[in-house]
Amino acid sequence: MLLVLPIALPFLTAIAALILRRSRGDLAVSLAGSVALLLAGVALLSEVLSGGPVAVQMGGWAAPFGITLFADILSAAMVLITGIVAVATVLFSVRDVRDDERRVGFHPLTHALLAGVCGAFLTGDIFNLYVWFEVMLIASFGLLVVGGRREQMDAAVKYVGLNLIATLAFLIGVGLLYGAAGTLNMADLHLVLAERQTETAVLASAALLLFAFGAKAAMFPLFSWLPASYHTPAFATSALFAGLLTKVGVYALLRVFTVVFDGGSPAIGGVLLVGAVLTMVIGVLGAAAQNETRKILSFHIISQIGYMVLGLALFTPLAIIGAIFYLFHHIIVKANLFFLAGAIAWKTGGERLDRIGGLYKAAPLLSVLFLIPALSLAGIPPLSGFWAKFIIVQASLESRDWLIAFAALAVGLITLYSMTKIWLAAFWTDHPDPGHDLTRPLPATMLVPILVLAGLTVIVGLGAGPLYAVAEEAAVTLLDPSVYVGTVLGPEAAARAVALAGEAKP
Repeated sequence: MLLVLPIALPFLTAIAALILRRSRGDLAVSLAGSVALLLAGVALLSEVLSGGPVAVQMGGWAAPFGITLFADILSAAMVLITGIVAVATVLFSVRDVRDDERRVGFHPLTHALLAGVCGAFLTGDIFNLYVWFEVMLIASFGLLVVGGRREQMDAAVKYVGLNLIATLAFLIGVGLLYGAAGTLNMADLHLVLAERQTETAVLASAALLLFAFGAKAAMFPLFSWLPASYHTPAFATSALFAGLLTKVGVYALLRVFTVVFDGGSPAIGGVLLVGAVLTMVIGVLGAAAQNETRKILSFHIISQIGYMVLGLALFTPLAIIGAIFYLFHHIIVKANLFFLAGAIAWKTGGERLDRIGGLYKAAPLLSVLFLIPALSLAGIPPLSGFWAKFIIVQASLESRDWLIAFAALAVGLITLYSMTKIWLAAFWTDHPDPGHDLTRPLPATMLVPILVLAGLTVIVGLGAGPLYAVAEEAAVTLLDPSVYVGTVLGPEAAARAVALAGEAKP
């Protein structure tokens, strides 16, 4: 039952919010649904921590023939973090989203998106992963055009264009995989493909899925849809996208290229390594060249995705731990930075760096709250981003990839530079319009999410041990798929997976 709730609750909330969207009842339903999702995430993670991974076969069809839902510590933690972002987004939207945007479906679309995100985290079947990606694409397209401004329509066309290409690649890859293996259940695929990783059809499927997931994660060179679109909708929508959408692509890479395909093979690992470094470098250079808050932050999403993919590319236990730790940390920090961009615009009246300013004197608390995630993003100790980068760099050094470690450190420095640009423009310099009223109070529904997410960033930074332990346990499950296989298919299949792993070792 707990495995179904994170998917069912957002769908039920979306339906109720759709019915009530002409009144303000949709807001209350949306907030209640978000809190319920958060509580379901807490319950699911508690069950996994106490009893290990869990799986359920929908409709009474035994795996691998039915639809499998699976949760280990990684997917359960991702559901919990999704619930945190959901509550923060709905709260922030109270004053950020206009009534006309709310009435045309902001809350139903938000919860439909959350259902797709949780479905992707919990599915045990690659075809159903495709289905959940489509749910996310449809809902996110709807959220992009809510408001109907010309720039939103233009951004939505670019967003959907590349994502549809990725979707086509995904579907073709799934078709090739089914033709080669005769199954799409990920646990079953692990057994079927264990000794067939070098077959042409399997390699072609892996390449297509790598392209599809890379596009969803905004890896180089498939990232152009993100900076073209994330600055156009409401700030609450931007924060929701920034926190979750690309991370689903990273999650899919981590899951599929450990359970189904051998992510440690030279071919796959080499492509991931080059893609990760180029993603880091191109993303951070793009951020340094921008002069609007959300455009800078959008390019930083791309750059930070590179760190996560780098952890998978290195494919050592420490590197995988670093990728997972980075994934957890970045969702909170990046969502909060987009909320802060909204708060800055609320106070100063804009997003362009040459048209804002004066907040250091007018809003000192907001100044501190901005510094926390900004410095964390750049990897400054003792915040959560420092530990995420530290683990990745240490893994690079242990692998003797000196240039990779240097690139990771250099990207961190340029990140600090571009975040300093926002700080100097929004907080340190005076507002270019002396008559602009900077005393306009920030609504509590905007301030509270920012405070909570900033607090989580500090807590994780000062007490990184528990989150590291969670990431370490998640990495063990990824690198030893026998636990996954046994939970889904039973102990005999797990024993076979262990035997296959032993045969694969030199």
